Amino acid sequence: LSCGRRKMNLKSERRGIHVDQSELLCKKGCGYYGNPAWQGFCSKCWREEYHKARQKQIQEDWELAERLQREEEEAYASSQSTQGAQSLTFSKFEEKKTNEKTRKVTTVKKFFTASSRAGAKKAEIQEAKAPSPSIHRQASIKTDRVAREFVEFIRTYQKPGQDIYKQCKLFLDTMSHKRDLSIEEQSECAQDFYQNVADRLQTRWKVPPEKVEKAMDEVEKYIMTRQYKYVFCPETTDDEKKDLAVQKRIRALHWVTPQMLCVPVSEEIPEVSDMVVKAITDIIEMDSKRVPRDKLACITRCSKHIFNAIKITKNEPASADDFLPTLIYIVLKGNPPRLQSNIQYITRFCNPSRLMTGEDGYYFTNLCCAVAFIEKLDAQSLNLSQEDFDRFMTGQTSPKKQEPDTFSPDVCLGVKQMCKSLDLLSQLSERQERIVSEAKKLEKDLIDWTEGITKEVEDIVEKYPLEIKPKSQALAAIDSENVENDKLPPPLQPQVYAG
Repeated sequence: LSCGRRKMNLKSERRGIHVDQSELLCKKGCGYYGNPAWQGFCSKCWREEYHKARQKQIQEDWELAERLQREEEEAYASSQSTQGAQSLTFSKFEEKKTNEKTRKVTTVKKFFTASSRAGAKKAEIQEAKAPSPSIHRQASIKTDRVAREFVEFIRTYQKPGQDIYKQCKLFLDTMSHKRDLSIEEQSECAQDFYQNVADRLQTRWKVPPEKVEKAMDEVEKYIMTRQYKYVFCPETTDDEKKDLAVQKRIRALHWVTPQMLCVPVSEEIPEVSDMVVKAITDIIEMDSKRVPRDKLACITRCSKHIFNAIKITKNEPASADDFLPTLIYIVLKGNPPRLQSNIQYITRFCNPSRLMTGEDGYYFTNLCCAVAFIEKLDAQSLNLSQEDFDRFMTGQTSPKKQEPDTFSPDVCLGVKQMCKSLDLLSQLSERQERIVSEAKKLEKDLIDWTEGITKEVEDIVEKYPLEIKPKSQALAAIDSENVENDKLPPPLQPQVYAG
């Protein structure tokens, strides 16, 4: 590099250009020439400066990671009021932060360590294969968040809160050793636990009823969030089989119209249509919840949207006779996933006081009735003949749709186009049925014709049997018997005539 600088200076001097040598020297003053690409340092000084900057960055990252860990540990420790709560979550919290610190430091070292590209890729592969801290903890982020919220809640109850926490911890430890029990026995354990906790709060700690109900809601949320993956649709039951049967049944009843169920809802009204969509969304969203109380809340919101839709359509408050058919129609139209599993889960592990009283229990009972009605739905329930019902169920035909020409002007173009497409599909289906029928008839005619020809040939062969004669001898030559050729005249010879 220095030789290159000298050559450049000589060329510049030959051209009559004056070059200041001090501008080309290393900024550190080592006497070597610097490089503009290295910010004016020579190669040796640049390596030293880079090494110092790298060490400084690593030290700063270490200090930042340790400071963040101390701050979070202090904030978390200060939020714990009881020793039991600290023993529950602080050890997991400390383990989590230790793993995060180790991972951050490893990442920083890997980033600043001078190693080859292949070595860095190998380290990344090994880190990717290593189990993550979440696998060791065996708990999701949502579960940890619920646990922190539960600890914050029981702080407001002071000594009763400590008792609640100890009872919940004991129950979870007990249930972890009862995985082999049937789901009915686990349900009985959960119901007994709810009853015991409520009794202890009322009799021993003299907690007001409204606070007891609130505490039981939090207990249910904490307990069932932890137990959800073990008790929801377990393999030891036939819940999944029932889910598939109900889903298949609802799909087969896709042709059922609101008029057949006497549903007092007009989806042509935009507000009513929005309410129907919201009701379907809520009943489908039920499957994404973990806590029985949250699932019941989805059913309640769906039911309230149904009541509003009926009220807007009829311009009067809805009655129970109007609500149940509409709920059946919403279930048929939405086809909620794992419907039977969700119903069984709520029945087994929900707080019994919530199911037996209040609007949640009333709406849940109606949902159970709607599912039972769908499972036993027949032609008489829809005022149809058995023949028409069977044809609709097998898909041979469908109820007559409203003609596009009779739609009101307020109906959107998408609905009209959909009806036209359905009519076209119905016509294509009829044409296909006719083609299949004619093809089967042609096949039968060909088989009959082949059998008829075969029978005629057999009759002719039987009437005129075929006789195969032996092969005749070959004819002998005319002169074959004339052995002596003396008496025969000589053969004619060709003669040539001149002229």
